[in-house]
Amino acid sequence: MITPNPFIGTGIHAIGGISAASCYMPFEKIKKWPWGIFWIVQAFFAWLILPLVIGYFTVPDLFIVLAESPSSVFWPAFVLGAIYGFGGLSFGYAIRNIGYSLTYTIAIGISAVLGTIVPLIINGKLFEQFTKTGGGVVLTGMIISIVGVALCGKAGFMKEKFLALKQGQLKLHFNMKKGLLLTLLAGTLSAVWGISLEMGNPISELAAQHGAGHFEGNAKLIVSSLGCLLTNLTWFIIVTVKDGSIKKLIRVNEIGKKQYLSNFGLSALAGSLWYLQFFFYGLGHVKMGSFMFTSWALHMSMLVFFSYIIGVIMKEWKGVNSKTYVLLIVAFLILIGSFVLMSYGSYIGELANGLGQ
Repeated sequence: MITPNPFIGTGIHAIGGISAASCYMPFEKIKKWPWGIFWIVQAFFAWLILPLVIGYFTVPDLFIVLAESPSSVFWPAFVLGAIYGFGGLSFGYAIRNIGYSLTYTIAIGISAVLGTIVPLIINGKLFEQFTKTGGGVVLTGMIISIVGVALCGKAGFMKEKFLALKQGQLKLHFNMKKGLLLTLLAGTLSAVWGISLEMGNPISELAAQHGAGHFEGNAKLIVSSLGCLLTNLTWFIIVTVKDGSIKKLIRVNEIGKKQYLSNFGLSALAGSLWYLQFFFYGLGHVKMGSFMFTSWALHMSMLVFFSYIIGVIMKEWKGVNSKTYVLLIVAFLILIGSFVLMSYGSYIGELANGLGQ
């Protein structure tokens, strides 16, 4: 039996957050490959190769578990994973219209709320979860995390505006109407991924019966991932065939063997990092005990927190004014406080259930 420990669970979610925040960094080093080719390679690793390989080695009787999964669970989780696949596309186009900081913050904020609340509503447990011992503390932590995410977004927007003015631009060239619409779509579809994972919980329970232990979540992750793979491959194969760039995937000599291997390896790394965020999400999820529903909000908040940390380390904030830095630090402290509150609320809830010993 798995012993719940929300503090350890939060720590594992943090590792997943670091993986999520850094998964697109390898693309910065890719040369002579268009975005579509990079995406196809990383998609295979993120949503097919790693889920199957790690699932095979961590879930006993994996294919028996998948075969025995009720169709009423398997297909909804698969379809929701496929719907989520459009979220990444919307996210990319939104960035072009309103910039990285606003897109990231608004989309993740929406995802954190919907991905947590909607499954509770579907399961009829919304009131129950927030009124039991520790539930009020968890709810407070979740609300505070949204505030922290919003302030991170504000600081990011201030950074972009300040640097634009510093470089002699009169204003940021944003298409707010189109960008916000795409961001709302991206955030909503991102939340669908969390709902897909929640729908797949019976698959995890079946995996646990076969002895998967802490790795039970790897079984349901395969189902959601296959749905996401279907959407992304369909879209990007059509796009790359249409513009002719698909040829670059097999023409090694066109860019040189060394550069080709480098591009392929970096794309594989990006896909692996994307998968690993949810590998650790699954490990942290089971450690949250009866407060597993907080996992999505924790994951999303951690993602924002570490993406901004990485931005600071990469000197993306170099040269901004002190007011922007102060706001960013305040946002960080608020997010850290929200992590502590969500973990503590879950912990006292587990103590009340006699499971925190």
